[in-house]
Amino acid sequence: MSLTTQPVVQRATAEESVVPHEVRAAVAVQRGAPGSTTAPPSRTAPRVVVVGAGIVGCSLADELTARGWTDVTVLEQGPLPAPGGSTSHAPGLVFRTNPSGTLTAFAAYTVEKFSSLEVDGVPCFDRVGGLELATTPERLADLHRKAGWAASWGIRGEVVPPARCKELWPLVDESRVLGGFHTPDDGLARALPAARAQLERATARGARFLDRHTVTGIEQRDGRVTGVVTDRGAFPADHVVSAAGFWGPVIGRMAGVDVPLQPLAHQYARTRALPALAGHRREASRPILRLQDQDLYLREHTDRIGIGSYAHRPLPVDPFTVPAYDEARARDMAMPSSFPFTAEDWAPSWEECRRLLPALRDTGIDTGFNGVFSFTPDGMPLLGESRAPTGFWLAEAVWVTHSAGVARAVAEWMVDGRPSLDVHECDLTRFEDAQRSPSYVGERGARQFVEVYDVIHPLQPPAHPRPLRVSPFHARQRELGAFFLEGGGWERPHWYEANAPLAEDLVLPERDAWSARYWSPIAAAEARATREKVALYDMTPLRRIEVTGPGALAFLHRMTSNNVRRKVGTVTYTLLLDETGGVRSDLTVTRLGPERFQVGANSPADLDRLLRHAPADTQVRDITSGTCCVGVWGPLARELVQPLTHEDFSHEGFGYFRAKETYLGHVPVTALRLSYVGELGWELYTTADLGLRLWDTLWEAGRRLGVVAAGRSAFTSLRLEKGYRAWGVDMTDEHDPYEAGLGFAVRMDKDGFVGQDALRSRYGPRDARDPYVPARRLTPLLLDDPAAVVLGKEPVYVDGVPAGYVTSASYGYTLGRCVAYAWLPPSAAGAGVHIEYFGEKVPATVAEEPLFDPEMTRIRR
Repeated sequence: MSLTTQPVVQRATAEESVVPHEVRAAVAVQRGAPGSTTAPPSRTAPRVVVVGAGIVGCSLADELTARGWTDVTVLEQGPLPAPGGSTSHAPGLVFRTNPSGTLTAFAAYTVEKFSSLEVDGVPCFDRVGGLELATTPERLADLHRKAGWAASWGIRGEVVPPARCKELWPLVDESRVLGGFHTPDDGLARALPAARAQLERATARGARFLDRHTVTGIEQRDGRVTGVVTDRGAFPADHVVSAAGFWGPVIGRMAGVDVPLQPLAHQYARTRALPALAGHRREASRPILRLQDQDLYLREHTDRIGIGSYAHRPLPVDPFTVPAYDEARARDMAMPSSFPFTAEDWAPSWEECRRLLPALRDTGIDTGFNGVFSFTPDGMPLLGESRAPTGFWLAEAVWVTHSAGVARAVAEWMVDGRPSLDVHECDLTRFEDAQRSPSYVGERGARQFVEVYDVIHPLQPPAHPRPLRVSPFHARQRELGAFFLEGGGWERPHWYEANAPLAEDLVLPERDAWSARYWSPIAAAEARATREKVALYDMTPLRRIEVTGPGALAFLHRMTSNNVRRKVGTVTYTLLLDETGGVRSDLTVTRLGPERFQVGANSPADLDRLLRHAPADTQVRDITSGTCCVGVWGPLARELVQPLTHEDFSHEGFGYFRAKETYLGHVPVTALRLSYVGELGWELYTTADLGLRLWDTLWEAGRRLGVVAAGRSAFTSLRLEKGYRAWGVDMTDEHDPYEAGLGFAVRMDKDGFVGQDALRSRYGPRDARDPYVPARRLTPLLLDDPAAVVLGKEPVYVDGVPAGYVTSASYGYTLGRCVAYAWLPPSAAGAGVHIEYFGEKVPATVAEEPLFDPEMTRIRR
């Protein structure tokens, strides 16, 4: 698309000197007092103020105005078109393939959109391809894993031999390379031209961009944003979006919203002209290059090479002390986001580059800088609307690679009420309170920088800060030799070394080195003990929410898909759906009194959603930290708990999906007869101060029965044998209940619940028991080879064609096969199915579920 240029607004020579030639052309920028040069837009759409005119802010303005929200004002503290944030120095490398399908989708849309844009005849995306090199066997194996992700997410790519790597990048020393991953549709995004192109499109639809406006405050009234205050006036707003990049925490503080983001400086340098590239005219003709074993990436700049390094020490930056644009220039900084180059940090990276690209020995470094950009504790963006104040949105910690995709998702969220793809990994509510301290954000953000190119196992926990959150049983677990992993800040036992003798007589298939990480045969022994005797599981990290008040029943009945209007003492498995019928979460709702409910939930987002929608006569409270839970499961579970209480724990006296408040020994407990492992048993809850006494009571009572403590590794194996889903892994709001195999938790005949209209319009007025075959479904697979194992996110091929991907997988010790769940079309049943694991096709068979105890006799005994 060719863009019509408009007159340049005069600017100081000092500003022009740092603006690349290709973006010095005209930009529709308004300066001066608000509204002084242009009449205010029509009030036919909500008033939106976007803070930040980098690539995210410009992309968002374009996406919003394209959807009819044209009353958009973008405020920028620096000069346009290169305001001095991370966009202004971004090298533009776009590698789309990521273990996160969401980030891959964001990047794919960014490539698609930028490929359609051009400025002054120059395209905003150059599809030169991408090449990631392996110089170690571990990295080569990881590139095969990455090729699997690419197939799962629909990205074209292949692992290629050293000779092909040399052909693609002739300057590379082929003798040092073991192979590469080539993605022909990746390439270079020209961030500033792409920002300008979208700025001009948005301006043509009615948006306005005001540079040299420093935000000083966010106005609020009655719990909602009402405007933005700048050093040059105030701007009323119905929605405010912080797209301020590494200044996000500064803007968030003005609104009273925590933004868990750590800016860090990252080195980038350009060489002097290379004789080997003499005569080159194109900006880039070879693929963008990653040398991840050395924490480096490279790209061409005509006859020079640009090199970025993550190999140096983390260089954290305080966003509250970053100088403003003019102050930065006065300090001889090119821009606020460009800190002085530290040569001592660069030296090792330069030597690595010269080893791999011998042609660099004929040149040196011409220019370099330490560029600032954003990291979160988990490396994902921060997106969504705050609950307090409402109307304040985040689009933060976004790299150029994902910018247009993020902008589309946020625009859809604002205009339509939800994005068109799952963004739970990016939701601003996802961090626990314990993960939001400045110390945690700083330490984990710096670690994300260090690990950005590392080979990370899917179960690999962060090394620090740990331990952070521990259950009341932690001391006993350590005594039993627990091997801990981490989730949500919680220390979670994966297995217990005390059970090692139970594994000595087990005959298990030998595992490959990758699947053997964070695994032990002890997990098989713990699973067998659960199936044959009884085991204690620490379920404390399970989120618990108390919902009370006169309106509690009506509120939960409206918010969830199943019938919760049941008598006191009942438990209901139900779903939290969005307005389109997507599964936002799965819940257990226990009615403990006429106006008192305990909700078993998944993530902080569940709490946030309930709090957002709770009426005035309903109180919603997170009780997780003040309580704890032990799962007592196995055929001997009743023999363990019954002698500890005067209550009747028989099947007749305490049926499945029932609840009682009682005592076990001296400990008051809430007992729920539920099982996530397919065996008889109870979830036992008490307050945190009594947790250790509860554990000890159960442990002593269970000694005569051979009770063991069991960890999450055994737990995952057992739940998959029963086909129990894990929200966020097996299904998200991209999937509806019928696709996910959860139609039994939907009562279409009940009066009004969120998502009901969407499901009815999609499927008609059917009951959950009616037969229905959706276009895709969550499908159980059994690997044909008893020794084969997969772990999740691998591509699944049906008749030789990629057709889906694995969600959850674990070895089923009871079944003697690896169980994998995957999203597949119905045609997969009876077809030839293979799962690609590190480049090898592993045959599998579509199975009927549940795979274990289909009559449910073990749970209901």
